[in-house]
Amino acid sequence: MDDEQRKDEETQDEGDGAAGPVSDTTSSPTGDDPASSPPAAEAEESQPSEKGGDGEPSEEVAEEPVAEEVTSPEPDQEIEEPAAEEPAAEEKKKDVIPGADLEPILVEPEQRELSAEERARLEAEEEEKARREAELAAAEETDTVVADRAPAKMEKGARFLATGKRKSSIARVTLLPGKGKITINKRDLEEFFPRPLHQTMVKQPLVVSGYEGNVDVRVRVHGGGISGQAGAVRHGVARALTEIDAELRGDLKRRGFLTRDARVKERRKAGLKKARKRPQFSKR
Repeated sequence: MDDEQRKDEETQDEGDGAAGPVSDTTSSPTGDDPASSPPAAEAEESQPSEKGGDGEPSEEVAEEPVAEEVTSPEPDQEIEEPAAEEPAAEEKKKDVIPGADLEPILVEPEQRELSAEERARLEAEEEEKARREAELAAAEETDTVVADRAPAKMEKGARFLATGKRKSSIARVTLLPGKGKITINKRDLEEFFPRPLHQTMVKQPLVVSGYEGNVDVRVRVHGGGISGQAGAVRHGVARALTEIDAELRGDLKRRGFLTRDARVKERRKAGLKKARKRPQFSKR
């Protein structure tokens, strides 16, 4: 037994000696210094570190994705933050009215073009207004100047009748000796004609002739409008004054109080929309 063991030990020593010189005699194929190139043992050790013995990734490689998962935020925290902010955002949306911060834009209404008849009517109204203003200015001048002649004496119970007209208004005027009271359709002047313009128009002939405050005026008027009725009353008063004193005719005529304004609205004809306005022609 001892001899066999010695033989085995000798064979092992010979095998180790043969393996040693073979590893020493190996050199790099490029002829580089063995000290500069890494030994084969270190290269073999670096390879198993990356891969296991069975070719599977080592523990270090498997841990890298785990580290990334740890750095990412937890899903519970991501859900909690928007859940707390959503109600506040909804409340803000409900409180704020859409478009409240915008400035309103003023849109001016479009003005349609006037027809020839409407333009003519507006021009006539402007001319009438200018004429009235001129009459009022003349009346103010005559108010300051009292008539040179004294008013004629009227007998007690005397009556002077006259008819005044303007457009489609007709006024029947009666002058009586009195203190200057004016009654129109059994109503006072201020009640029947509330506008000062119309009141002045009625009193103009009396002021010019100097009979204001010396006679009472009773009037029955109908037809037309307010302005037409005022003009008709003035026309009737002027005519009645000429019945009292014929010499007043020149002053009243010069101021236009005796001129009859015959303008009347023209009647509508059959087949027309107005007095002269025709429907648009249609060929078919």
